[in-house]
Amino acid sequence: MREDQGLVLTLTDKFGRAITDLRIAVTDHCNYRCVYCRTGNEGPLYADLPFSDYLRMARIFAGLGIKKIRLTGGEPLLRRGVVDFVRQLSILRSSDGQPLDLAMTSNGHLLAELAAPLKQAGLDRITVSMDAVDPDRFSRITRVARGFDSVLAGIRAAKRVGLAPVKVNCVLMRGFNEDQIVPFGRFARAEGVVVRFIEFMPLEEGRVWSPDVVVKLEEILGRMMEFRPLVEIPRARSETARRYVFDDGIGEIGIIAPVSHPFCGQCSRIRITSDGKIRTCLFSVWEHDLHELMRRGASDEQLADFIRTVVISKEARHHIGEPDFLPASRTMVHIGG
Repeated sequence: MREDQGLVLTLTDKFGRAITDLRIAVTDHCNYRCVYCRTGNEGPLYADLPFSDYLRMARIFAGLGIKKIRLTGGEPLLRRGVVDFVRQLSILRSSDGQPLDLAMTSNGHLLAELAAPLKQAGLDRITVSMDAVDPDRFSRITRVARGFDSVLAGIRAAKRVGLAPVKVNCVLMRGFNEDQIVPFGRFARAEGVVVRFIEFMPLEEGRVWSPDVVVKLEEILGRMMEFRPLVEIPRARSETARRYVFDDGIGEIGIIAPVSHPFCGQCSRIRITSDGKIRTCLFSVWEHDLHELMRRGASDEQLADFIRTVVISKEARHHIGEPDFLPASRTMVHIGG
């Protein structure tokens, strides 16, 4: 939005971290009830905003130096008009004049029919949440019958139209799907997708998280190495996943380990909830109401000043597993992945 002495301003917090990645949850509705996320009883809790409001927020953030926008939910593909919204986002430019990197996280259930329209609208990449490659295990985790085939079709459609690299995220929980590690290795090699394992975090509605349920990075690597050797891939400083490729170059695996190996010191993310609140961390215990300022008639510059102030207050780190840990004020489905 503004430039000082020819230098484009960027969002930076008090710890010197540049904030370049924005996640916008366009709904907290979801057609799945995954055991690590929902109790199975609660539905959506917060209102969805008009896409025009999200677009205005995105435009202001882009003017402040945001380079990547990821659409999340809930399940973003449940929102009618999401393809047109992607098209509108694709026109925006970051403060350096470059197009935004546009991505989406989806459960993939509706993706087969929407992959091509999303790509044509300007979506660059997609990540699909999929927690088992065994159909029965998949149904047990999602509590949705016969969803596996729909998700697999969505993954293949996304790969076919070039939403690459297609990433498949698997949240591991001991007692549910830790035996899927090696099958996912085979899946990555056979399907030509990047599989990323995520350590289970205390963000579920049931608030039943325990360290004992977490399948940690070292165990994941150990089990996969028994299948086939892995070679670590260099990664960017702000990347959340540790990346590996199999020794023959076929198949990539990532591990996101916020519990055993926190990466808060390199965090570049900020989030907007479906009802227009800014969250500076997944585990924030407070929120900042950007949409209320919009509703009161704040100008773009006033909103930008508010965003700068909020970013300065970004937390240094989470405190998972520590005595002073406080659960986040919302659970994951109501924050946006």
